[in-house]
Amino acid sequence: MILEHGDVGAKVENLQKLLTAHGHDLDPDGWFGDETEKAVIRFQRKNGLFVDGVAGPATFQALSHHLDLKALTEVDIKNSATRLNVDIAAIKAVTEVESRESGFLESGLPVILFERHVMYRQLPADTRSIQAASFPALVNSKPGGYVGGESEWRRLKRACSIDREAAIQSASWGLFQIMGFHWAHLGYASVSDFSEAMHRSEGDQLAAFVKFIQKDHRLHQALQQKDWATFARYYNGPAYRRNQYDTRMAAAYQRHNEMERIV
Repeated sequence: MILEHGDVGAKVENLQKLLTAHGHDLDPDGWFGDETEKAVIRFQRKNGLFVDGVAGPATFQALSHHLDLKALTEVDIKNSATRLNVDIAAIKAVTEVESRESGFLESGLPVILFERHVMYRQLPADTRSIQAASFPALVNSKPGGYVGGESEWRRLKRACSIDREAAIQSASWGLFQIMGFHWAHLGYASVSDFSEAMHRSEGDQLAAFVKFIQKDHRLHQALQQKDWATFARYYNGPAYRRNQYDTRMAAAYQRHNEMERIV
């Protein structure tokens, strides 16, 4: 469940009651307005959570006294900002716009998307056509076949029975959907080392994103300069304008920058 500014209803009222129980003086009116957002920000900051003013799974778990040890934290964000020499608000803006709502599924497995056309390229040239004829849903020169969610893991496990390393390299992983075939380029010891990192935490998934940015001077420079159009063009491709990635990141940066001043 995710609640944010502007939401209304019984779920917001319950959130307000939970925040009140933690010492925040709120009227449980069922409206997620400015005061509720400020209370969420203060609670997240006090508990070391990723501060974004949005009440998501990690915030609700903390409100219920059950911290999610895999969840992205404010320390993760600050460390990433330091490594990239950028504003904390810049990291948060990219995380808000470019990442998925969660890096993990309800089962505890990292979020993945298996790319059958990448699997086709990763297999040896003398076997890919044979495998494509036998398993077109898993090995194919054309993208597609996506089923989403937990079902993507069924596709990956079937692909692992063909070639484990090729299969892991053919999936995008975690919050930022980093492709497995980048493992060596990003400095991981092996494809298994990369996979294990993606299983550990959203902080480790963010660390992979940081490595990805560090390896691309154009992306790194654009992020440091808060040149959102250039960043979006190189990160998302030419369709970035249609999806308004640049304007969304600019707006998110402004909001997170203002949020840093709330005490």
